[in-house]
Amino acid sequence: MTSIASVTLEVADPCAARDFYTSAFGLGSQLRLRASGAPTTGFRGFTLSLVVSQPADVDALIDAAVDAGAATLKPAAKSLWGYGGVVRAPDGTIWQVASSSKKDTRPATRRIDEIVLLLGVLDMAESKKFYVARGLPVAKSFGSKYVEFATGPGSVKLALYKRRGLAKVVGVSPDGTGSHRITVGGDSGSFTDPDGFAWATASETESLRTG
Repeated sequence: MTSIASVTLEVADPCAARDFYTSAFGLGSQLRLRASGAPTTGFRGFTLSLVVSQPADVDALIDAAVDAGAATLKPAAKSLWGYGGVVRAPDGTIWQVASSSKKDTRPATRRIDEIVLLLGVLDMAESKKFYVARGLPVAKSFGSKYVEFATGPGSVKLALYKRRGLAKVVGVSPDGTGSHRITVGGDSGSFTDPDGFAWATASETESLRTG
């Protein structure tokens, strides 16, 4: 089974981004940073999601992110599926923080249960077929709208969403040009998917890391 060990965000200032992510989310080796000035405008075609166990944890992480300099795209609120909100980090990356629970059962923490990388794709069937061929078995599939892959315990999860639908979920325009500003670090080799998202091996992403 293919696993995703890390995602590398390409940022203008790795030191500032590291300070933000340490203060906001306390993420470890699964998030890496490297300097990049690659042109990019608008929606970069992906989001990262932090899945937690209860609403109080959502609030704690979003509050910490805003205090550290993030902009609120969607305030935390209840929905049909649970509770969550969306922020944009100072480097431009969009983060969803969500829980399937609508009730708190204990004091708030900032414990993160899962990290999910959602890629916005133009052709769901083509992208799904591409990733299955790369060794990622489908865990969940909802027609042409959403596909989630099984990436193994402790791995960053991978899901595909229609690009316009993903942009709508996080409250931004789907328009965007230039670099995605992200590299996915996995064990299935180096390649670029149909939507231009780059993958690299663990040793390659380690050599890329500057933050």
